[in-house]
Amino acid sequence: MSNYANPDVLVSTDWVAEHHDNTDKVRLVEVDVDTTAYGDGHIPGAVGWNWQTQLADTQTRDLASKEEFQELLRQSGIDDDTTIVLYGDNDNWFAAWAFWELKYYGHDDVKILDGGRKKWLAEDRPLTTEKPDHKTGTWSAEAPDNSVRAFSGYVQERLGRDDVELVDVRSPEEFSGEKLGPEGLNEGAQRGGHIPGAHNISWSEAVNEDGTFKSADELREIYEARGVTPDKETIAYCRIGERSSHSWFVLSQLLGHPNVRNYDGSWTEWGNLVGVPIETGPDPKSS
Repeated sequence: MSNYANPDVLVSTDWVAEHHDNTDKVRLVEVDVDTTAYGDGHIPGAVGWNWQTQLADTQTRDLASKEEFQELLRQSGIDDDTTIVLYGDNDNWFAAWAFWELKYYGHDDVKILDGGRKKWLAEDRPLTTEKPDHKTGTWSAEAPDNSVRAFSGYVQERLGRDDVELVDVRSPEEFSGEKLGPEGLNEGAQRGGHIPGAHNISWSEAVNEDGTFKSADELREIYEARGVTPDKETIAYCRIGERSSHSWFVLSQLLGHPNVRNYDGSWTEWGNLVGVPIETGPDPKSS
């Protein structure tokens, strides 16, 4: 697919149509911003994950624990050798989040449906409201891989370094400090702006109108024009970590950059921390 570094991490709607009923080897998982969308209709055979209650800790602000995540996958009928195919709304925001979390807990065989829910619906492919019936899986989580994740202290230590690029994937209005978040979303921060030195490269620049990812050459041009190259470490962030996981996927999986981290605390953490530096205004390098 388009000369990606890891083309196997994407599958087409045709591939899903051919494999969605192979439930012994393949598990389709829908993860949406709109947590009611799965119930309204989903790809036959897909299970639904709720990003608010199943992929995150519901009391402490953190990812689901290793034990909680392991139980979720087992209840989803997933074994260690299952191929997991993720998709969702909003051009796969939370499908990318789930992909990143699966890598964090050590599952290698995971893919994203290119174009996500949008493309499946646009092609008038079948939906169902029936939940699949499957046996409990045996999946085992590994120890967290913190090489794909950045915490606030880690980010602070890397401010001002020439070998590290910060990528703020939010909208220009959020980056400049004019807005604290997208319209209608509740999570907020006390201060607006961006982390000093960050580039504003919106997650949306990586996708086509139909929700599919742009070609490797197009993606490379977008990032390298702003100095984001594979020889540097890159830390991506947004508001709560889901849009930045989308950009993490693009950089680490599609372009093959070897050292990319998702700062999932993102602006709702940084914009609420006492004493950390903040810049406002537009990114002079933005196109």
